[in-house]
Amino acid sequence: MICYFYISYNLEFLMLKNFQVSKYSLIQFIKINFFLIVPFILYGQNKLIIGIEKTDLYFPQIENKNIAVVSNHTSKFYINNKKIHLVDSLINQGFNIQKVFAPEHGFRGNSDAGEKIINSIDSKTGIPIISLYGSKKKPSNADLENIELMIFDIQDVGARFYTYLSTLHYVMESCAENNIDLIILDRPNPNGHYIDGPVMEKESMSFVGMHPVPVVYGMTIGEYALMINGENWLNNGQKCKLKVIELSNYDRMGKYILPEKPSPNLPNLKSINLYPSLCFFEQTPVSVGRGTLNQFQVIGKPNWSKSNYQFKPISMPGAKSPKFENQTCNGINLKNEKYLSELSLKWLIQGYKNEKNKEKFFKSGFHKLAGNKKLEKQIKNGLSEPEIKKSWVDDLNKFKKIREKYLIYN
Repeated sequence: MICYFYISYNLEFLMLKNFQVSKYSLIQFIKINFFLIVPFILYGQNKLIIGIEKTDLYFPQIENKNIAVVSNHTSKFYINNKKIHLVDSLINQGFNIQKVFAPEHGFRGNSDAGEKIINSIDSKTGIPIISLYGSKKKPSNADLENIELMIFDIQDVGARFYTYLSTLHYVMESCAENNIDLIILDRPNPNGHYIDGPVMEKESMSFVGMHPVPVVYGMTIGEYALMINGENWLNNGQKCKLKVIELSNYDRMGKYILPEKPSPNLPNLKSINLYPSLCFFEQTPVSVGRGTLNQFQVIGKPNWSKSNYQFKPISMPGAKSPKFENQTCNGINLKNEKYLSELSLKWLIQGYKNEKNKEKFFKSGFHKLAGNKKLEKQIKNGLSEPEIKKSWVDDLNKFKKIREKYLIYN
């Protein structure tokens, strides 16, 4: 009965749009909606339902609109293990997608970290793809000409230096400036079960950290967008007309295994869990395993003392020129480390102690990842991890009070 009602509702919606539905497309439409609703019937309250799956909540809002989509390879849902991309789904339902905006790593998600992405045309759909990680990071007024509504659907990993948050900020800002509605299709945060790390200070803000939040902030991207709006972080305190398509049955304290790699060098749950603690090494001479199959699960460098674990980075998709390419690194394998529910500094501190040329350990951009210039000094001065973490407490407590105002889920 529920399934019949759900399909009937969406068929009525299509008829209201005056679609001429072929027999084949009608069958496909029924299949899609049937398999979206069946998991809910089978699993009831235990089934996590993500924003993209709630077509009944956002399809009516986008009918007869010129749409732009901000998405990448993670913007998918699954039917019988078949991947269906948001863009393909919307086109198949007859919606008018004018263009796609792509973040770091590109629309297909296969470009290196930091690699500039150029504008292109999607070979499958013929839709223009505008890069937000190339010559510009913010949609221009010209890009948004004739656009009436934008949809944002990208899987985040809950770490401040993951640049999809900054892309979200600039998309919201452009929408506010051009009076365009923005719909965010919410997704779970795989690091949503804790809050930790130094809070970003103004002098260290950049595209890898634009807001006064800790490294791990414990919010979904939908909740985070509400915070950007509510805390007046957009230029001149502008407000974006925002609608979050919420998750159902989401438990932020539970483990969530992503069905897609969110970026080329975060291949699994372990790497995503270790990422907030290991990303600091990106601004040091230590490898985090880029160019191996254990990215963000190992650390090391060639001149560390010989150890039981070694790895050799090589050029590969997503890591065309990895640190220490074709060199054997002595290191530490972290794949069997316990699941983290706090930020760990022990490996960073150990890495500094292992460094022979300590003056060159911290690169100039380290403070942008750390969020301040104090962490580098604290490690150089020999402070222990508990001593360093004690210095974060006041700012973390202030952030938690701000965060509470924007939480959608328990």
